[in-house]
Amino acid sequence: MNVIEGKALQVSDAIVACQFDGKGGVIAIEDKDVINCERHCWLHLNYTQRQSADWLQHTPLIPDAVRDALAGDSMRPRVTRLGDGFMIVLRSVNHNADSRPDQLVAMRVFINDKLIVSTRRRKVYAIDEVLTDLQNGNGPVDGGSWLVDVCDALTDHASEFIEEMHDKIIALEDALMDQQVPARGELALLRKQLIVMRRYMAPQRDVYARLASEKLPWMSDDDRRRMQDVADRLGRGLDDLNAGVARTGILADEVASLLAESMNRRTYTMSLMAMIFLPATFLTGLFGVNLGGIPGGSWPHGFTMFCGLLLVMVLGVALWLKRRNWL
Repeated sequence: MNVIEGKALQVSDAIVACQFDGKGGVIAIEDKDVINCERHCWLHLNYTQRQSADWLQHTPLIPDAVRDALAGDSMRPRVTRLGDGFMIVLRSVNHNADSRPDQLVAMRVFINDKLIVSTRRRKVYAIDEVLTDLQNGNGPVDGGSWLVDVCDALTDHASEFIEEMHDKIIALEDALMDQQVPARGELALLRKQLIVMRRYMAPQRDVYARLASEKLPWMSDDDRRRMQDVADRLGRGLDDLNAGVARTGILADEVASLLAESMNRRTYTMSLMAMIFLPATFLTGLFGVNLGGIPGGSWPHGFTMFCGLLLVMVLGVALWLKRRNWL
């Protein structure tokens, strides 16, 4: 197929429907147009919308093998080659409101020499950045450069989040040096975010490397080189993630040691206090026996002398513990 009718790309609830103009901008697609496929057309859809879901299931422009994948059935980053095209699943840091960044957003793309179809459920801010560049006239000029720009933006967001987590680790390490224990759950959440990012960014790096190695007519050597640079940059981010997981493990051990040391110190103090008052407790228990014959029971100053004796015993035991370096 050398041309695509404009009405074949008309989806009422599409987020983006355009064609690249080859100069960094876009051309709107009209219903009456017959589109020359020398330049890529781009359709960006929310697959949870009814019209978009119907279009994905019935359009003849995409292979049957990718319909379910574009409709949200695939989650883990992967790439599958289909003739001269790719089915790609990518993950993005979540910048949506009321969400944590580690609750990653999935983005799915089918791309060949004529058409780009990308789908999502939650908003992907990397797509918005590329679309803004296109609207300003300094965006990608074809499908290969579009794919590189999207992957580059996704990697920028991932790198920023990884850097934020790195700064948090440094802050926790500095706090522990000052004997300050992090708030309950803070370290666990940070470690979880590192592990989640590592789980999804490792296969995503492999996706980028695979795209950089493929020889396709609509992807230039410069695009492949840039894609390899993106893969290498994400690889360095993965090294930081691995180091972060190891550092948080050490932090968890240090927190446990600090808490155990604090508990041991309190237990030791309580044991010493009990030891100091043990003789006094013995004597008060003995003299508290309600029987005749207690020494000093009939002497008016007996109680005062008894209290003085207890004080002397307490001071004596404390002095003995001090000389043995237990206090």
